[in-house]
Amino acid sequence: MNYDETLEWIHNRGKFGIKPGVKRMVWMLNELDNPQDNITGVHVVGTNGKGSVVSYIRSALNENDYSVGTFTSPYIEVFNERISIDGTPISNEDLAHVANIVRPVSERMAEETELGQATEFEIITAMMFVYFGNVHPVNIVVVEAGIGATHDSTNVFKPVMTILTSIGKDHTDILGETLVEITKDKAGVIKEDTPLVYFVDDTESKQVIYKVLEENHAKGIELGRDIILLDNEQEFSFKYNDYDFNDIQLKMLGYHQMQNASLALAALLEMHDLDIVNLDMNKTVHGVENVTWVGRIEVLQEDPTIIIDGAHNKEAVDVLIKTIKENYADRKITVLFSCVDGKPIQYMVDELASIADEFVVTEFDFYRKKPVQDIYNAVNHPNLKQVDDYIKFVDQFDGDVLLCTGSLYFISYIKQHFSNK
Repeated sequence: MNYDETLEWIHNRGKFGIKPGVKRMVWMLNELDNPQDNITGVHVVGTNGKGSVVSYIRSALNENDYSVGTFTSPYIEVFNERISIDGTPISNEDLAHVANIVRPVSERMAEETELGQATEFEIITAMMFVYFGNVHPVNIVVVEAGIGATHDSTNVFKPVMTILTSIGKDHTDILGETLVEITKDKAGVIKEDTPLVYFVDDTESKQVIYKVLEENHAKGIELGRDIILLDNEQEFSFKYNDYDFNDIQLKMLGYHQMQNASLALAALLEMHDLDIVNLDMNKTVHGVENVTWVGRIEVLQEDPTIIIDGAHNKEAVDVLIKTIKENYADRKITVLFSCVDGKPIQYMVDELASIADEFVVTEFDFYRKKPVQDIYNAVNHPNLKQVDDYIKFVDQFDGDVLLCTGSLYFISYIKQHFSNK
């Protein structure tokens, strides 16, 4: 397969949907000689904040001259972003190369076993392990989980560090309806003797984490207990063990980013103490401070201001609204909203309506898109309208601030459009 054929083959796997469980991954990786055993990896799981934490770790390690592979989802501009080295996406040639290694194995699994067809995410995950494990080794690989943790396709390797960014009610149809049920799923990534850096707010959920940590003889490093974060509006101080950093200034807005950065810093410092990496502290903080993350309250244009944010669940919408109120309180906000099926749409649109002077709904080309009429019917706003051509609407927008949100997949189309201008 060439590059175009590779993408077509991968995307055609979408029809097999989401199939929780790691049996297919284990079978394929075993046939591929277990490339995941060749990496030194960090596993990042959680409802929100995974992408930011991955970026903070990658940037800090790059500042210290380590080569870092990252596995993230979804992509914002090009598919290749999902597998990157030092922020540079995998080449078209290498993507096709690893796909040609994985494809015959996946086809043999479908033909010779009762495990069935591999899903799109399973194929991409297997390709990532082959790439970093065999084709293009790096010093550290930072792996972002897809959906959940215990039964996620990425939960098939032994990391040197695990990070749990947050727990919220997303993908409840797969992970469970309550925070405790979701926490039990997330806790499935805790490995024996592997430290866990985490932020869990809910008291009952913390008890779940404590129990699993004890069972696995794993060290728990908790934000708010072991990691102390003190914010002063646009900067914050960080303390963990004997490490004490003051006046850290992030380029990414919001208190939640200070939390994400603190989790990343604690993980990095623990890796330093375990002699997994050797860090210069000034370079490490500098690397964290320099991070920008596409699709997170990202300003694409000024005059008029056009912002994209991938908020796609309750917690992410809460954070987005808080940040908009803190930074754009005196501005007139037009919300352009679309989302995929299975999200808490009523909560999302109700909260966004509270900051919107105008509310615009649309739909985008995606197999799990929410029909625009369903979105329209859910919104209660005096200045509500529906548009079919959202790209044209964005191009012709002449208001004050346009906030495009509801789905990372949705904003990726808008981001791509601006990149191609």
